[in-house]
Amino acid sequence: MKKYIIILTALFLSFLSCTTKKTIDENTIYVNLGAEPKTIDPALNITLQGSTYVTHLFECLTTKYKDIAIQPGAAESWDISEDGLTYIFHLRTNGKWSDGKPLTAQDFEYSWKRVVDPDTASEPSYLFEPILNFSNVNAGYMPVDEFGIKALDDYTLEVKLEYPTAYFLELVNLPVFSPVRKDMVEKNPDNWTRDPKTCIGNGAFMLKERKPDESITVVKNTNYWGADTIVAERIKFVLMDNPNSAVAGVKEGSLHFSDQFPYQDVDTLKEEGLIDIATRIGTQYYALNTTNETLKDKRVRKALSLAIDRNYIVDNIIKSGRPAGALVPWGVTDVKGYFRDNAGEYISTNKADYQKNVEEAKRLMAEAGYPNGEGFPVLEFYLTFSNDIPMFEAVQNMWKENLGIDVKLTQMEFAPFIHAFRTERNYTMAAASWTGSYNDPTTFLGMFVSYSYKNHSLFTNKAFDEAISIASKTTDQNIRMRELHKAEKILIEDEAVIIPIAYFEPAVLKSPKLKDVFYIPFAQYKFSYSYLEE
Repeated sequence: MKKYIIILTALFLSFLSCTTKKTIDENTIYVNLGAEPKTIDPALNITLQGSTYVTHLFECLTTKYKDIAIQPGAAESWDISEDGLTYIFHLRTNGKWSDGKPLTAQDFEYSWKRVVDPDTASEPSYLFEPILNFSNVNAGYMPVDEFGIKALDDYTLEVKLEYPTAYFLELVNLPVFSPVRKDMVEKNPDNWTRDPKTCIGNGAFMLKERKPDESITVVKNTNYWGADTIVAERIKFVLMDNPNSAVAGVKEGSLHFSDQFPYQDVDTLKEEGLIDIATRIGTQYYALNTTNETLKDKRVRKALSLAIDRNYIVDNIIKSGRPAGALVPWGVTDVKGYFRDNAGEYISTNKADYQKNVEEAKRLMAEAGYPNGEGFPVLEFYLTFSNDIPMFEAVQNMWKENLGIDVKLTQMEFAPFIHAFRTERNYTMAAASWTGSYNDPTTFLGMFVSYSYKNHSLFTNKAFDEAISIASKTTDQNIRMRELHKAEKILIEDEAVIIPIAYFEPAVLKSPKLKDVFYIPFAQYKFSYSYLEE
């Protein structure tokens, strides 16, 4: 049977090579970000993959070019009131939709109200929380017209906030804040992004062709106000979830970029010049359900965390990034410098300290009533992606060797995993990761306030909630960062709510011919300025 599978795989790759070479367009950049996305509707998308599609087809009020600094996008300028509660955005008068119709402030008003309308059931709608009346509107207690956004005229948009939000210009750069066309959405509410005739955007590219489970092709939008700055003419997103085929495709020229490849092959692929390191502000961690009978003891949670050799995992398994002893990763700024540099690590990631960590883990387990693992139940660990299995197996072995405990693995399909992890929260432990949405520690720490739907750990701590609340409602960075450092210390050092593993520095598969891929640290790839070298 194994021999038969190998022969079929070889025949498939040979067929792929023969057929794609005949159909490759030398003026097209071929990109693979995984299989068919669930949606690319800006109001509904929650995936990193989908965010890249949205970023190419739509443009928010603010944008990012070849660095991470916020720049004018659909809005050419803005004014902020002295109290930080009112933003006036001045839209470009030459802003257009891909069909040539003018882009107006009314388009943004419609789009944002559509997101917060409870009938839309937008999962990323929580990002609109700082805007006036969001909570009441989103919960259905107030009409959508009471939401704090208003078009003053065709090119002037007023946004009123509940409280000063230091990172608001970062926030409105996120894909969910994109404008969409009311007439196009209403023509086909469930599938308007699947047809080039209705998928009308205002971004640098426009949808040319969409073949379900096969490809999404976009071409330069000549009606985009900044079309002269866009280098790429055509991008074809190849939809497949086959890491080995992605490698074969890049090697033989039918693909130029993929973030899907066998991680265990990264060293070999590096030697072949096919690996690039993407900038990413994110953290891999293990989530713990703090209401579980065993895990509600913070001594157990701390012991599980301390027993893990993060350096081994980074050096030998994921082979990218750096060991994590906290949640907020490098790259997030503080009053001065970086948040992580100023706080240090709450769990030592120094190789020389690992044995001390293990001894402390053993002491905590004994204190909790489980000396050498005696009487400790077999806990269940959930994950969905096969690439996460080698890391789990290494950690499973560390827990067995250092603490004398056994942990059972349950692998699930993505949809039921998300349901168990995020909706029902009836898991015990799970592989997780989070990529920041904007350049502020609250994009990480805000997940764990007691009332957040993202609080998958079911963690409740009054001091933590208060620190996040103070930080979220002032623009004084000295006060904000003081409170956010306090909150992270509670989360990681005092309560050990999660087990941080590594800070992202993800490897991606990239052809040497492909130049100027822009990695937005907050989880998107941008190919607007990319080209193929002869």
